[in-house]
Amino acid sequence: MKLRISLMILVAVAGYAAPAAAYVGPGAGLSVVSALIGVLLAVGAAIVFVIGWPIRRMLRRRKLAATRRLAQQETRSSSMR
Repeated sequence: MKLRISLMILVAVAGYAAPAAAYVGPGAGLSVVSALIGVLLAVGAAIVFVIGWPIRRMLRRRKLAATRRLAQQETRSSSMR
């Protein structure tokens, strides 16, 4: 019985929350918002670069292949003259 009463008192004391007398100015909120925007932009840029990397590589390979074909055509046409 004493254990039950002690446990109830402990729960009541632990559950009581006094109101906090604190002030958070507008600068703190602005800092949090700007940090969040920075993190979102960094993640977005990383995603764009990871997706864009294979696309740029593919375009470079196409350009190189076209340049090689053009060079081969020029050597064939010059050797026929």
